[in-house]
Amino acid sequence: MKIFSAVIGLLLIGFGFYIGANFTLEPKNINYEKGTVVQGNFNGLDSTENTTAEEASSISKEDQGYEDIATAFFDQEEATIALFKRSAPSVVFITTTTLTQDRWSMDVYEMPQGSGTGFIWDEMGHIVTNYHVIENGSRFTVTLADQTSYDASVVGVEPNKDLAVLRIIAPSKMLRPTPVGSSNDLRVGQSVFAIGNPFGLDQSLTTGIISALGREIKAKNDRPIKDVIQTDAAINPGNSGGPLLDSKGRVIGVNTAIYSPSGASAGIGFSIPIDVVKWVVPDIIEFGEVRRPILGIELVPQQYNQYPGSMILAVAPDSPADKAGLFGVERGSTGKFIPGDLIVQINEYQIKSNNDLILALEKFSIGDEISVKFNRKNEFKQVSLQLASSLR
Repeated sequence: MKIFSAVIGLLLIGFGFYIGANFTLEPKNINYEKGTVVQGNFNGLDSTENTTAEEASSISKEDQGYEDIATAFFDQEEATIALFKRSAPSVVFITTTTLTQDRWSMDVYEMPQGSGTGFIWDEMGHIVTNYHVIENGSRFTVTLADQTSYDASVVGVEPNKDLAVLRIIAPSKMLRPTPVGSSNDLRVGQSVFAIGNPFGLDQSLTTGIISALGREIKAKNDRPIKDVIQTDAAINPGNSGGPLLDSKGRVIGVNTAIYSPSGASAGIGFSIPIDVVKWVVPDIIEFGEVRRPILGIELVPQQYNQYPGSMILAVAPDSPADKAGLFGVERGSTGKFIPGDLIVQINEYQIKSNNDLILALEKFSIGDEISVKFNRKNEFKQVSLQLASSLR
Protein backbone atom coordinates (compact mmCIF):
# COMPACT_ATOMS: atom_id res chain seq x y z
CA MET A 1 0.00 0.00 0.00
CA LYS A 2 2.83 2.28 0.92
CA ILE A 3 4.65 1.43 -2.27
CA PHE A 4 1.47 2.23 -4.27
CA SER A 5 1.09 5.67 -2.61
CA ALA A 6 4.71 6.53 -3.35
CA VAL A 7 4.33 5.57 -7.02
CA ILE A 8 1.17 7.73 -7.35
CA GLY A 9 3.00 10.71 -5.81
CA LEU A 10 5.93 10.39 -8.19
CA LEU A 11 3.54 10.22 -11.15
CA LEU A 12 1.76 13.40 -10.06
CA ILE A 13 5.04 15.27 -9.63
CA GLY A 14 6.22 14.15 -13.05
CA PHE A 15 2.91 15.21 -14.62
CA GLY A 16 3.30 18.63 -13.07
CA PHE A 17 6.77 19.10 -14.53
CA TYR A 18 5.47 17.97 -17.94
CA ILE A 19 2.62 20.51 -17.90
CA GLY A 20 4.91 23.30 -16.79
CA ALA A 21 7.42 22.59 -19.52
CA ASN A 22 4.98 22.32 -22.44
CA PHE A 23 2.15 24.84 -21.77
CA THR A 24 2.15 28.72 -21.25
CA LEU A 25 -0.94 30.44 -19.93
CA GLU A 26 -1.44 33.92 -21.44
CA PRO A 27 -3.68 36.31 -19.56
CA LYS A 28 -6.93 37.37 -21.17
CA ASN A 29 -7.76 41.02 -21.90
CA ILE A 30 -8.76 42.65 -18.65
CA ASN A 31 -10.49 46.05 -18.73
CA TYR A 32 -9.86 48.44 -15.89
CA GLU A 33 -11.40 51.80 -15.20
CA LYS A 34 -8.08 53.55 -15.97
CA GLY A 35 -6.41 51.51 -18.73
CA THR A 36 -6.34 48.06 -20.38
CA VAL A 37 -4.05 45.13 -19.68
CA VAL A 38 -3.39 43.01 -22.81
CA GLN A 39 -1.06 39.98 -22.89
CA GLY A 40 1.03 41.18 -20.02
CA ASN A 41 1.46 44.69 -21.46
CA PHE A 42 0.01 46.94 -18.74
CA ASN A 43 -1.25 50.03 -20.54
CA GLY A 44 -2.72 51.19 -17.26
CA LEU A 45 0.79 51.39 -15.80
CA ASP A 46 2.02 53.32 -18.85
CA SER A 47 -0.88 55.78 -18.38
CA THR A 48 0.04 56.23 -14.76
CA GLU A 49 3.63 56.90 -15.73
CA ASN A 50 2.47 59.45 -18.33
CA THR A 51 0.25 61.19 -15.76
CA THR A 52 3.11 61.33 -13.32
CA ALA A 53 5.32 62.95 -15.94
CA GLU A 54 2.67 65.59 -16.67
CA GLU A 55 2.24 66.31 -12.98
CA ALA A 56 6.00 66.55 -12.60
CA SER A 57 6.11 69.03 -15.46
CA SER A 58 3.29 71.05 -13.87
CA ILE A 59 5.02 71.03 -10.50
CA SER A 60 8.23 72.11 -12.19
CA LYS A 61 6.45 75.09 -13.81
CA GLU A 62 4.84 75.98 -10.49
CA ASP A 63 8.20 75.87 -8.78
CA GLN A 64 9.61 78.09 -11.51
CA GLY A 65 6.74 80.52 -10.89
CA TYR A 66 7.57 80.64 -7.20
CA GLU A 67 11.21 81.20 -8.07
CA ASP A 68 10.27 84.07 -10.38
CA ILE A 69 8.16 85.66 -7.64
CA ALA A 70 10.95 85.17 -5.13
CA THR A 71 13.40 86.74 -7.56
CA ALA A 72 11.06 89.71 -8.08
CA PHE A 73 10.71 90.20 -4.34
CA PHE A 74 14.45 89.85 -3.94
CA ASP A 75 15.02 92.51 -6.61
CA GLN A 76 12.53 94.81 -4.88
CA GLU A 77 14.22 94.25 -1.54
CA GLU A 78 17.60 94.96 -3.09
CA ALA A 79 16.22 98.21 -4.55
CA THR A 80 14.86 99.25 -1.13
CA ILE A 81 18.15 98.41 0.55
CA ALA A 82 20.05 100.44 -2.05
CA LEU A 83 17.64 103.37 -1.63
CA PHE A 84 18.15 103.43 2.12
CA LYS A 85 21.91 103.15 1.75
CA ARG A 86 21.93 106.16 -0.61
CA SER A 87 19.44 108.30 1.29
CA ALA A 88 20.17 107.65 4.98
CA PRO A 89 23.34 109.81 5.10
CA SER A 90 21.20 112.81 4.09
CA VAL A 91 18.78 112.42 7.03
CA VAL A 92 19.61 114.02 10.38
CA PHE A 93 18.37 113.79 13.96
CA ILE A 94 17.39 117.11 15.57
CA THR A 95 17.15 117.68 19.32
CA THR A 96 15.95 120.92 20.86
CA THR A 97 16.41 122.33 24.35
CA THR A 98 14.93 125.34 26.05
CA LEU A 99 16.12 127.55 28.87
CA THR A 100 14.23 127.23 32.13
CA GLN A 101 14.66 129.23 35.32
CA ASP A 102 14.31 127.57 38.70
CA ARG A 103 11.59 129.38 40.59
CA TRP A 104 13.42 129.07 43.93
CA SER A 105 17.13 129.42 43.15
CA MET A 106 16.54 131.57 40.03
CA ASP A 107 19.22 129.51 38.29
CA VAL A 108 18.83 129.09 34.53
CA TYR A 109 19.36 125.64 33.05
CA GLU A 110 18.64 123.80 29.84
CA MET A 111 15.77 121.34 29.56
CA PRO A 112 15.07 118.98 26.64
CA GLN A 113 12.26 120.37 24.52
CA GLY A 114 11.78 117.64 21.94
CA SER A 115 13.26 115.91 18.95
CA GLY A 116 12.55 115.41 15.29
CA THR A 117 14.04 114.75 11.90
CA GLY A 118 15.45 116.86 9.10
CA PHE A 119 17.35 116.41 5.87
CA ILE A 120 20.34 118.10 4.28
CA TRP A 121 19.29 120.60 1.63
CA ASP A 122 22.66 121.71 0.24
CA GLU A 123 26.41 121.56 0.78
CA MET A 124 26.27 124.84 2.71
CA GLY A 125 24.87 122.95 5.67
CA HIS A 126 21.22 124.02 5.42
CA ILE A 127 18.81 121.58 7.08
CA VAL A 128 15.08 121.47 6.29
CA THR A 129 12.65 120.42 9.00
CA ASN A 130 9.21 121.25 10.41
CA TYR A 131 8.59 124.51 12.23
CA HIS A 132 6.89 122.68 15.08
CA VAL A 133 10.06 120.61 15.64
CA ILE A 134 12.06 123.69 16.68
CA GLU A 135 9.22 125.88 17.97
CA ASN A 136 10.01 127.47 21.36
CA GLY A 137 13.49 125.95 21.36
CA SER A 138 16.56 127.94 22.41
CA ARG A 139 19.30 125.51 21.35
CA PHE A 140 19.37 123.02 18.52
CA THR A 141 21.67 120.06 17.93
CA VAL A 142 21.89 118.20 14.63
CA THR A 143 23.26 114.66 14.61
CA LEU A 144 24.40 113.25 11.28
CA ALA A 145 24.18 109.62 10.17
CA ASP A 146 27.73 108.94 11.39
CA GLN A 147 26.68 110.13 14.89
CA THR A 148 28.70 113.34 14.78
CA SER A 149 26.78 116.26 16.29
CA TYR A 150 26.81 119.98 15.50
CA ASP A 151 25.14 123.02 17.00
CA ALA A 152 22.64 124.55 14.60
CA SER A 153 21.36 128.07 14.09
CA VAL A 154 17.94 129.08 12.81
CA VAL A 155 18.06 130.62 9.33
CA GLY A 156 14.32 131.28 9.14
CA VAL A 157 10.87 129.79 9.57
CA GLU A 158 7.55 129.71 7.74
CA PRO A 159 4.84 128.82 10.28
CA ASN A 160 2.13 129.02 7.60
CA LYS A 161 3.67 125.96 5.90
CA ASP A 162 5.14 124.34 9.05
CA LEU A 163 8.65 124.62 7.61
CA ALA A 164 11.94 125.79 9.06
CA VAL A 165 15.55 125.95 7.92
CA LEU A 166 18.55 125.38 10.22
CA ARG A 167 22.23 125.59 9.40
CA ILE A 168 25.25 123.71 10.69
CA ILE A 169 28.93 124.38 10.07
CA ALA A 170 30.40 121.04 9.03
CA PRO A 171 32.97 119.79 6.49
CA SER A 172 31.43 119.60 3.03
CA LYS A 173 32.41 115.93 2.72
CA MET A 174 30.06 115.22 5.64
CA LEU A 175 27.13 116.92 3.91
CA ARG A 176 25.25 114.88 1.34
CA PRO A 177 22.24 116.84 0.00
CA THR A 178 19.06 114.92 -0.70
CA PRO A 179 17.94 114.77 -4.36
CA VAL A 180 14.73 116.76 -4.78
CA GLY A 181 11.87 115.54 -6.94
CA SER A 182 8.49 116.97 -7.87
CA SER A 183 5.05 116.60 -6.35
CA ASN A 184 2.88 117.77 -9.25
CA ASP A 185 2.91 114.40 -11.04
CA LEU A 186 2.42 112.02 -8.11
CA ARG A 187 -0.13 109.20 -8.32
CA VAL A 188 -2.18 107.38 -5.73
CA GLY A 189 -0.71 103.91 -5.22
CA GLN A 190 2.86 105.05 -5.87
CA SER A 191 5.45 103.51 -3.52
CA VAL A 192 6.97 105.86 -0.95
CA PHE A 193 9.62 105.58 1.76
CA ALA A 194 10.01 107.54 4.99
CA ILE A 195 13.29 107.83 6.89
CA GLY A 196 13.27 109.38 10.33
CA ASN A 197 13.81 109.09 14.04
CA PRO A 198 10.53 107.84 15.56
CA PHE A 199 10.62 107.95 19.36
CA GLY A 200 14.32 108.82 19.12
CA LEU A 201 15.18 105.64 17.19
CA ASP A 202 17.41 107.18 14.56
CA GLN A 203 17.74 106.09 10.95
CA SER A 204 14.46 104.15 10.81
CA LEU A 205 12.96 103.25 7.43
CA THR A 206 9.27 102.64 6.79
CA THR A 207 7.57 101.92 3.49
CA GLY A 208 4.10 102.39 2.07
CA ILE A 209 2.16 104.00 -0.74
CA ILE A 210 0.54 107.31 -1.51
CA SER A 211 -2.97 106.85 -0.15
CA ALA A 212 -4.45 110.14 -1.38
CA LEU A 213 -3.53 113.52 -2.83
CA GLY A 214 -4.89 117.02 -2.38
CA ARG A 215 -5.56 116.74 1.36
CA GLU A 216 -5.74 119.83 3.56
CA ILE A 217 -4.33 120.17 7.06
CA LYS A 218 -3.83 123.12 9.39
CA ALA A 219 -0.52 124.59 10.47
CA LYS A 220 0.19 125.53 14.09
CA ASN A 221 -1.28 128.99 13.44
CA ASP A 222 -4.45 127.45 11.96
CA ARG A 223 -3.52 128.47 8.43
CA PRO A 224 -4.58 125.78 5.93
CA ILE A 225 -1.90 123.83 4.06
CA LYS A 226 -3.36 122.56 0.82
CA ASP A 227 -2.40 119.76 -1.60
CA VAL A 228 -0.91 117.68 1.21
CA ILE A 229 0.18 114.08 0.48
CA GLN A 230 -1.48 111.31 2.48
CA THR A 231 0.51 108.09 2.99
CA ASP A 232 0.21 104.85 4.93
CA ALA A 233 3.97 104.66 5.53
CA ALA A 234 4.34 104.57 9.32
CA ILE A 235 5.00 108.09 10.62
CA ASN A 236 5.37 108.40 14.39
CA PRO A 237 6.41 111.16 16.81
CA GLY A 238 10.01 111.94 15.91
CA ASN A 239 9.48 111.44 12.17
CA SER A 240 8.35 115.05 11.78
CA GLY A 241 10.57 116.99 9.40
CA GLY A 242 11.94 113.90 7.70
CA PRO A 243 11.80 113.26 3.96
CA LEU A 244 9.16 111.26 2.11
CA LEU A 245 10.97 109.64 -0.81
CA ASP A 246 9.87 108.15 -4.11
CA SER A 247 11.30 104.88 -5.44
CA LYS A 248 14.24 106.77 -6.97
CA GLY A 249 15.23 108.27 -3.63
CA ARG A 250 14.03 111.78 -4.45
CA VAL A 251 12.28 113.89 -1.81
CA ILE A 252 8.64 114.40 -2.72
CA GLY A 253 7.40 115.63 0.65
CA VAL A 254 8.25 116.59 4.23
CA ASN A 255 6.55 114.41 6.83
CA THR A 256 4.63 116.69 9.15
CA ALA A 257 1.63 115.13 10.86
CA ILE A 258 -0.38 112.00 11.55
CA TYR A 259 -4.03 111.30 12.18
CA SER A 260 -4.23 109.03 15.21
CA PRO A 261 -6.43 108.89 18.32
CA SER A 262 -3.56 107.23 20.22
CA GLY A 263 -0.75 109.51 19.06
CA ALA A 264 1.06 106.65 17.31
CA SER A 265 0.91 105.68 13.65
CA ALA A 266 -2.51 104.53 12.50
CA GLY A 267 -1.66 104.33 8.81
CA ILE A 268 -2.66 107.93 8.06
CA GLY A 269 0.27 110.30 7.71
CA PHE A 270 0.63 113.64 5.95
CA SER A 271 3.52 115.25 4.10
CA ILE A 272 3.98 118.78 2.82
CA PRO A 273 4.50 118.54 -0.97
CA ILE A 274 8.03 119.24 -2.15
CA ASP A 275 6.84 121.87 -4.65
CA VAL A 276 5.82 124.01 -1.67
CA VAL A 277 9.19 123.35 -0.03
CA LYS A 278 11.02 124.39 -3.20
CA TRP A 279 9.14 127.69 -3.09
CA VAL A 280 9.66 128.38 0.63
CA VAL A 281 13.21 127.20 1.39
CA PRO A 282 15.17 129.27 -1.19
CA ASP A 283 13.49 132.46 0.07
CA ILE A 284 14.28 131.59 3.68
CA ILE A 285 17.94 130.91 2.80
CA GLU A 286 18.29 134.15 0.84
CA PHE A 287 16.09 136.53 2.84
CA GLY A 288 15.48 134.83 6.18
CA GLU A 289 11.77 134.69 5.44
CA VAL A 290 9.39 134.00 2.59
CA ARG A 291 8.75 136.75 0.08
CA ARG A 292 5.05 136.95 -0.58
CA PRO A 293 3.12 138.88 -3.19
CA ILE A 294 0.94 141.33 -1.29
CA LEU A 295 -1.80 143.88 -1.83
CA GLY A 296 -0.64 146.03 1.07
CA ILE A 297 -3.72 145.59 3.25
CA GLU A 298 -4.64 144.45 6.74
CA LEU A 299 -7.73 142.25 7.05
CA VAL A 300 -10.57 142.26 9.52
CA PRO A 301 -10.28 139.08 11.66
CA GLN A 302 -12.58 136.41 10.29
CA GLN A 303 -14.66 136.14 13.46
CA TYR A 304 -15.64 139.81 13.15
CA ASN A 305 -16.59 139.63 9.48
CA GLN A 306 -20.11 138.31 8.95
CA TYR A 307 -20.02 138.59 5.18
CA PRO A 308 -18.66 136.05 2.65
CA GLY A 309 -15.38 137.54 1.51
CA SER A 310 -12.31 139.21 2.95
CA MET A 311 -12.87 142.65 4.43
CA ILE A 312 -10.12 145.27 4.39
CA LEU A 313 -9.34 146.73 7.82
CA ALA A 314 -6.57 149.12 6.78
CA VAL A 315 -4.57 150.02 3.67
CA ALA A 316 -0.82 150.66 3.82
CA PRO A 317 0.28 154.01 2.35
CA ASP A 318 1.76 153.84 -1.17
CA SER A 319 0.84 150.14 -1.44
CA PRO A 320 -0.76 148.51 -4.51
CA ALA A 321 -4.15 148.63 -2.77
CA ASP A 322 -3.68 152.32 -1.92
CA LYS A 323 -2.75 153.15 -5.51
CA ALA A 324 -5.79 151.23 -6.77
CA GLY A 325 -8.12 153.21 -4.49
CA LEU A 326 -9.19 150.45 -2.07
CA PHE A 327 -10.50 151.48 1.36
CA GLY A 328 -10.41 149.94 4.79
CA VAL A 329 -12.77 150.31 7.74
CA GLU A 330 -13.48 153.96 8.62
CA ARG A 331 -15.27 155.75 11.41
CA GLY A 332 -18.06 158.05 10.27
CA SER A 333 -18.86 161.51 11.58
CA THR A 334 -21.35 159.99 14.01
CA GLY A 335 -18.73 157.61 15.42
CA LYS A 336 -20.19 154.60 13.67
CA PHE A 337 -17.83 152.26 11.82
CA ILE A 338 -18.18 152.11 8.06
CA PRO A 339 -17.25 148.65 6.65
CA GLY A 340 -14.19 148.47 4.42
CA ASP A 341 -14.11 147.08 0.92
CA LEU A 342 -15.06 143.39 0.83
CA ILE A 343 -12.85 141.43 -1.59
CA VAL A 344 -14.84 138.63 -3.23
CA GLN A 345 -12.66 137.59 -6.18
CA ILE A 346 -9.01 137.64 -7.35
CA ASN A 347 -8.84 136.91 -11.07
CA GLU A 348 -10.78 133.61 -11.39
CA TYR A 349 -10.45 132.66 -7.70
CA GLN A 350 -13.51 133.12 -5.52
CA ILE A 351 -12.79 134.64 -2.10
CA LYS A 352 -15.07 133.65 0.78
CA SER A 353 -12.67 134.04 3.73
CA ASN A 354 -9.30 135.48 4.70
CA ASN A 355 -7.65 132.12 4.14
CA ASP A 356 -9.03 132.03 0.60
CA LEU A 357 -7.38 135.38 -0.13
CA ILE A 358 -4.03 134.30 1.33
CA LEU A 359 -4.02 131.05 -0.64
CA ALA A 360 -5.11 132.80 -3.84
CA LEU A 361 -2.23 135.29 -3.62
CA GLU A 362 0.23 132.39 -3.27
CA LYS A 363 -0.61 131.41 -6.82
CA PHE A 364 0.94 134.63 -8.13
CA SER A 365 4.41 136.10 -8.21
CA ILE A 366 5.69 139.48 -7.15
CA GLY A 367 5.07 141.98 -9.92
CA ASP A 368 2.08 140.14 -11.41
CA GLU A 369 -0.89 142.27 -12.40
CA ILE A 370 -4.19 140.96 -11.05
CA SER A 371 -7.84 141.89 -11.11
CA VAL A 372 -9.58 142.48 -7.76
CA LYS A 373 -13.36 142.39 -7.47
CA PHE A 374 -14.85 143.87 -4.30
CA ASN A 375 -18.09 145.00 -2.72
CA ARG A 376 -18.31 148.60 -1.52
CA LYS A 377 -21.58 149.69 0.04
CA ASN A 378 -23.50 146.91 -1.74
CA GLU A 379 -22.02 147.86 -5.10
CA PHE A 380 -19.56 145.55 -6.88
CA LYS A 381 -16.47 147.19 -8.35
CA GLN A 382 -13.30 145.91 -10.02
CA VAL A 383 -9.75 147.28 -10.21
CA SER A 384 -6.38 146.10 -11.54
CA LEU A 385 -3.18 146.35 -9.55
CA GLN A 386 0.41 145.09 -9.48
CA LEU A 387 1.44 142.86 -6.58
CA ALA A 388 4.31 144.07 -4.39
CA SER A 389 6.76 142.14 -2.22
CA SER A 390 6.27 141.52 1.44
CA LEU A 391 9.95 142.45 1.89
CA ARG A 392 10.75 146.14 1.61
